[in-house]
Amino acid sequence: MNSRLLLILSLLFLVSRASAEDAVGAPVQPKQYADTAIYQGMSIKLDIAMPILELARSAGKVQDYEMALNVRLAKRFYPTLELGYAIADVTADGGHYSGQGGFMRLGMDLSALKKGVGENCLMVGLRFAGAYQGFQIIDVPVYGDYWQMPNTNYYNQHKFDCWGEIVAGCQVQIWKGFQMGWYVRLKLLFTRTDKQGDALPAYLPGFGYRNDTNWGINYFLGYKF
Repeated sequence: MNSRLLLILSLLFLVSRASAEDAVGAPVQPKQYADTAIYQGMSIKLDIAMPILELARSAGKVQDYEMALNVRLAKRFYPTLELGYAIADVTADGGHYSGQGGFMRLGMDLSALKKGVGENCLMVGLRFAGAYQGFQIIDVPVYGDYWQMPNTNYYNQHKFDCWGEIVAGCQVQIWKGFQMGWYVRLKLLFTRTDKQGDALPAYLPGFGYRNDTNWGINYFLGYKF
């Protein structure tokens, strides 16, 4: 009886020891739901390209700041919200233009890498954007049929503009949750005229100088939560 009890206890000890060694030595497996879950994190990004470019291009007469928030869904889809604010104090149409206002872009990016490489990806996407600002234009020359009329001033003007964008870029993880990347943007202005015949702003926050089309670039630093 004692020998059987000793044998059983010995077997139980060996089994428990083997189980403990397996538990300690086995590599930790990643949670499977992390690969199949629809929601896979959120990133906040700050653009550093536009403030530097405008400082070099306009000597600080134009200031453009923006940040972005995107969510990663099912590895490949990135719903994106971009917010910003711009100030311009430039010469335009022969007069002096000054204005400031905010802008917002809303859209979706799609990773061009079907399987994805961790947090690194190439992206293409679309945006719908709008900007609202207050502005004034002083000393605008007005020409009649034969001679120049007295200069005109436009004070306390307000305008909403909207446009669409086609974007392409990349995103890489540089350390733990920290990210960096860039965007190139083709911008197509929708509000090209004003039916009321009022003055039009020379610079649109988030879009740039008023043209039918514009190009833009962003270089951002971000963090994924």
